[in-house]
Amino acid sequence: ATMGRLRTAVRTLADVDLPPDELLTHLDDLVTHLAAENGREEVAEIGATCVYAVYDPVSRRLTLATAGHPAPFLVLPDGDGAELVPLTAGPPLGIGGLPFEATELELPEGSVVALFTDGLVAHRAGNPDGADDELRRALGASADSLDALADGVLKAVLPDQPGDDVALLLVRTRALGADRVATWDVPAYPAQVAVVRQAAGEQLAAWGLEETAFVTELVVSELVTNAIRYGEPPIQLRLIRDRALICEVSDASSTSPHLRRAHAYDEGGRGLLLVAQLTQRWGSRQTAAGKTIWAEQPLPDA
Repeated sequence: ATMGRLRTAVRTLADVDLPPDELLTHLDDLVTHLAAENGREEVAEIGATCVYAVYDPVSRRLTLATAGHPAPFLVLPDGDGAELVPLTAGPPLGIGGLPFEATELELPEGSVVALFTDGLVAHRAGNPDGADDELRRALGASADSLDALADGVLKAVLPDQPGDDVALLLVRTRALGADRVATWDVPAYPAQVAVVRQAAGEQLAAWGLEETAFVTELVVSELVTNAIRYGEPPIQLRLIRDRALICEVSDASSTSPHLRRAHAYDEGGRGLLLVAQLTQRWGSRQTAAGKTIWAEQPLPDA
């Protein structure tokens, strides 16, 4: 039940598209509030650890932050072996003290990120450097698949009778080619809405996604119009053809949009409602330069 509450909170916060350091801050606040309401001795979540990572296959950037959790290992595809990800570890949840810091890395395609619980190296608690070296060698071994690599790591590192629960997650990065991403810089003039709408339609035709044109062009119109009217330049439109079709509009304003139902006499206010009704998912995320509003719809053959 204890970890279940934290997992539910993480999923909820992840759906809001928070950066890793902000997500851990909210998670830490949740544990602190539980302790204040129920007494610290009654809240088993105090002292729990967490590592949270987000990978963008377009930019090939991995962003991660940790709350008292072991740093992941990184295995690059050049075969030079495994190395610890250099990051600043925050305190365990509910402890307080230092703020959480995010670390951002640009990774080549095919890199392997190894996330694990401390139970994987707990049997070498008296020799942490030796435990890291042992895990580094095991992760650097050649293997035909991630499953085979994980099996090899567990056999090489774990004793016959582990004294703690163990979790090991291996993730191999992928990258989206330039032919699957289209980007336009949008001047902040209302007349540009029609221009980028037409450009988006032409890109969809080039991708063979004419079936999505009606909805996508409407989404482009609404999001770009909102960015011009309420946001700040520079404004950028991006279409991404991945497992779904994603439309992103970014601007320099940090103010997040709010979905509301417009009244009959309102001249505007219906754009986001239309986007929410016509697409599978939509949301917003804060960026270093402002914010990004995105909407996702399934591909016709998905």
